[in-house]
Amino acid sequence: MTTLKSKLQEDLNAAIRERDELRSSTLRLTLTAITKEEVAGKEKRELSDDEVLKVITKEAKKRREAADAFAQGGRPEQAEREKAEGELLAAYLPKQLSDEELNRIVAQAVEEARAAGAEGPRAMGAVMKIVNPKVAGQAEGGRVAAAVKRLLAG
Repeated sequence: MTTLKSKLQEDLNAAIRERDELRSSTLRLTLTAITKEEVAGKEKRELSDDEVLKVITKEAKKRREAADAFAQGGRPEQAEREKAEGELLAAYLPKQLSDEELNRIVAQAVEEARAAGAEGPRAMGAVMKIVNPKVAGQAEGGRVAAAVKRLLAG
């Protein structure tokens, strides 16, 4: 069974052979971020695929934020580059939930939390606890929190 990390490594080697500069530099930076994460603790360890996904998610988010910043700063070429890198990384992530899917999951969680006695603004934490494991890797935290707030306020 190939790990996600070894898949990234293979794709990097292919990109280098094909002289695909965008792909090779993006994958190289991502593999560096993974390695950094592996040596971050007390002892070096191999990241699980889930942990590798978290790193890729973080890297993709960084690219999106940088793309927005460059776009606002009037640097469209750099914004495009960051956006392209973000999209390249997104291909390794689980498919993101649509707004409808996310709202459905959040609505169920709100019901569960209410059934357990969580009401009003205090219910936010309870609902997030139910929703997060269900949407892990398929929706960004900020998006989830916004949906929860919307439904709790509604």
